[in-house]
Amino acid sequence: MTATADRAYATARQVAHGSGSTFYRGMRLLPQPRRDALFALYALARRIDDIADGDLATDAKLVALGAVRSELAAPWASGDPTVLAVTDAAAQFPIPLDAFHDLIDGAEADARGTAYPDFAALERYCRCVAGSIGRLCLGVFETSDRARAEPLADDLGVALQLGNILRDVVGDLRDGRSYVPAEDLARFGCSIVDGRLTGDAELLLAFEAERAIAWLHRGLELVPLLDRQSARCVLAMTAAYESLVERIAAHPDLALRSQVSLPPWRKRFVVARSLVRSAA
Repeated sequence: MTATADRAYATARQVAHGSGSTFYRGMRLLPQPRRDALFALYALARRIDDIADGDLATDAKLVALGAVRSELAAPWASGDPTVLAVTDAAAQFPIPLDAFHDLIDGAEADARGTAYPDFAALERYCRCVAGSIGRLCLGVFETSDRARAEPLADDLGVALQLGNILRDVVGDLRDGRSYVPAEDLARFGCSIVDGRLTGDAELLLAFEAERAIAWLHRGLELVPLLDRQSARCVLAMTAAYESLVERIAAHPDLALRSQVSLPPWRKRFVVARSLVRSAA
């Protein structure tokens, strides 16, 4: 590893460590080369996400996201350490860097405030912003059947994004964004008025949570196809999401009050439980 690459990975590690993400505990379970590769992927994905969710005007966000595309096309000319770290990681592992372009497509949709008429449209968005992450991570993992594992990694990403949508539904509505498909709103007699869900919103969110759980269970069929360390990593990264979505399915009113989160002790517990399961 060159000194430049070493500094780039150090920056990526700092980004991952400082994020407070539940993914960090899982990433740490991998041996160092693979761990550093995941940190690099996370750091660049975080940069893209921060642009989409930041305070820039829409046009400025789209310009900034276009700049990231250009850097990925010519990484040797980029001064961004996360791009350099990702490029070095892709030289070591079969990481499909084109997936970052899908992620940027999804970030552009967020910047524009795209709405979703049906679940098929929402699924396409989720595959861009999160299925892409599943495919990128799979490039770092060891698997016995990469062709079979790839669509499952994509599905797992969709599941986690559905969990994010449920967790953040109140804040997103308050900010003028809705990721709930219009067809589901109509099905449950709901509408959005002044940034709030009206109608049988609890039943709607319980339905969305059950859908997310079904996607999660399907995505976790990836785990038996992974080596032991990669399987432990995936289970640790997804454990808190599974617990959170199950909580919303049982108590959808919580998601209508504020952003749903798990207390730190609960996160530690579900991660520890996932590791016990992986050892069974």
